[in-house]
Amino acid sequence: MPRIAVIEDDETFSRQLAGWIRSARPDAQVDQWFNRDDAEAALSRETYDVVLLDIELGRERHAGVALINAVNKRGDGVPVLVVSAMPAAIYRSIMKALDAWDYLQKTTFEEADFVETFLELLRVARERRALQGTPQAAQDELSLDPLWQRTPLWRGQRVNLPLTAQRILATLAQRRGEVVSYEELFDVVKSGRNRDNVRKHVSTIRDAFREVDPTFDGIENVPMRGFRFTPPRPAR
Repeated sequence: MPRIAVIEDDETFSRQLAGWIRSARPDAQVDQWFNRDDAEAALSRETYDVVLLDIELGRERHAGVALINAVNKRGDGVPVLVVSAMPAAIYRSIMKALDAWDYLQKTTFEEADFVETFLELLRVARERRALQGTPQAAQDELSLDPLWQRTPLWRGQRVNLPLTAQRILATLAQRRGEVVSYEELFDVVKSGRNRDNVRKHVSTIRDAFREVDPTFDGIENVPMRGFRFTPPRPAR
């Protein structure tokens, strides 16, 4: 059962967001907080899968910044979605720099847009938990940011990949040693959901790895089925 924190001082809008979440995921537990103090206390004692928050709470114009920092301080990679009336053109990049996952500007999105973004955050949360369970040897050689705010690291070196390629890599890495089908990879490709497009993304991943490690040959093509992530383990 996913647990969601909605931190919004406008009670009407808070109820609307909570209603949209419950419609999309009836199994979700939604906790609503309306001021910084109560929200900070909840974030310190509870474990959430996703946090939604406004930047301005009551008279505190940038209360949301403090709350994002409180989430980040926990170190468990909970994705934060900022929903604010502040202009997205200015604040989206600021929130990204603070490691917020995304930014939605009030009055500029519909329920469908919100639900799509929210469900993507839940998927990110699931991937974060899966990465936490990745064997330590695999973590030592490949480091993935579950929020995709930072580029992956391969044996300490940055691997420059676009977002979709990072999602495919994360899916393959979580299933290390197993064949991941084309159909499963379609789920992480937002457009161009066909085999040729998936193969192009995998080729991009291979090329990026070989820029930092010319010997890399850790993504196996399994004809007619999909791909398997099987890099050699580092020597110890």
